[in-house]
Amino acid sequence: MRTEMTPMNPTPFTLRTLALAVLATVLLGGCANFSADGGFDAIQSATQSRIQKDVVWSRDEAARSQTQARIDALLAKPLSAEDAVQIALLNNPGLQAAFNTLGIAEADWIGARRLPNPALSIGRLTQGAEVEWDRAVSLDLMRLLTMPMRAGIEERLFEQTRQRLLLDVLRLAADTRKVWVVAVSANQTAHYQQQAMEAAEAGAELARRMAQVGNWSKLKQAREQAFYADAALAVARAEQARLQARERLTRLLGLSSADAIQLPTRLPDLPASLPPLPDVEQRAMDTRVDLQMTRLQTEALARNLGLTRRTRIINVLELGAMNNSFNDAPLQRGYEISFELPLFDWGQARVVQAESRYRQALERARETAVNARSQVREAYAMQQSQYAVARHLRDEVVPLKQRISEENQYRYNGMLIGVFELLADARSQIAAVNAAIEAQRDFWLADADMQMALAGPPGKTAVTSISSVPADVAGGH
Repeated sequence: MRTEMTPMNPTPFTLRTLALAVLATVLLGGCANFSADGGFDAIQSATQSRIQKDVVWSRDEAARSQTQARIDALLAKPLSAEDAVQIALLNNPGLQAAFNTLGIAEADWIGARRLPNPALSIGRLTQGAEVEWDRAVSLDLMRLLTMPMRAGIEERLFEQTRQRLLLDVLRLAADTRKVWVVAVSANQTAHYQQQAMEAAEAGAELARRMAQVGNWSKLKQAREQAFYADAALAVARAEQARLQARERLTRLLGLSSADAIQLPTRLPDLPASLPPLPDVEQRAMDTRVDLQMTRLQTEALARNLGLTRRTRIINVLELGAMNNSFNDAPLQRGYEISFELPLFDWGQARVVQAESRYRQALERARETAVNARSQVREAYAMQQSQYAVARHLRDEVVPLKQRISEENQYRYNGMLIGVFELLADARSQIAAVNAAIEAQRDFWLADADMQMALAGPPGKTAVTSISSVPADVAGGH
């Protein structure tokens, strides 16, 4: 429902105030242009400062060709974790698709800073020989007056989108690093499981031959055969895990085939020591991207709440210039101001809705802060404990198994033990090596989670553990 509420003879002060408001808004809207980089430079610099990696938004064929040449050079050699992360940041199609939301958000921001299009209406009336032409140009005055506040809201939403994309970049880097660790460790595990199966196969074949000549019982032969069957099953599962991890890495890298990937034969060595991280919780609170996003979202909602409160009664306000011409009378000129009359809806519903969203955002912010502190404490504890486990297996268990194997080899050469005891000891040593590989893998996964926890919520990587058959299942004769 619209009606004219403006006096026929407004004061010059009123017209001058409206004119100044419109002029200020025109000047503001005249500066609203799209940036050359679309806001992407900030993501590039933040990525470089946080993880020392390049990220590219390929928006044309020339950029894609340069990116592909760089990817081909990285794939020409065994793929390190750092190279895998770099390829993912250059080539992951999901990330490239997400970058386009930056253009959408910037378009919304620019649109909020642009002047609204005027509306033009033309009417023709006839009454006998009399012809009347009505012409009017109107402008949404309420949108003009609230344009600075709307532009501020959209600017915060644009920055929030940029922070969300930065978090996507960091999460992709962490996920790629973790999947690379899983893929390399799966290769190592498959290799050692194959050795265990070969040892079990040799024991099963020897037991079969000894049972044929009557020097071995059927029960002992069955035990050796069962151990070989379990070892063969472990090899099949290890191969499944290897293929699965390789394909997951292929998807994150955005490659069409896994054949292009050359993985190293083993995981990186454990670091000599872990650097201390004092005040790790405060460091997370200062650097977490999700906390910065939450802050921007809360500020935008607070601004939106203020806008809603200011426009709760008058939400539609239009200013228009009019002129009427007649074929038998002088030209008529004038203007009109129209606004929505708040008879039934006083805007209370919109205000309550905005207030509820703002209070919800405050609680979400508190939840995000609580979760951030807990996640970084958990990630730090897991990194420390996994490092201790991996070092214990590497420095204590595996060398001890090696010494036992060497002593048993001497005993076998001296005919103090038989071949089955030697094979059982070899299986025990292989099982210890596999446990050390898994512990080393778990440490690097925990380390990636720790680095991600300082930037945002760490993800979970599904890992398939291939347990070796215990050495005492067979060979205890």
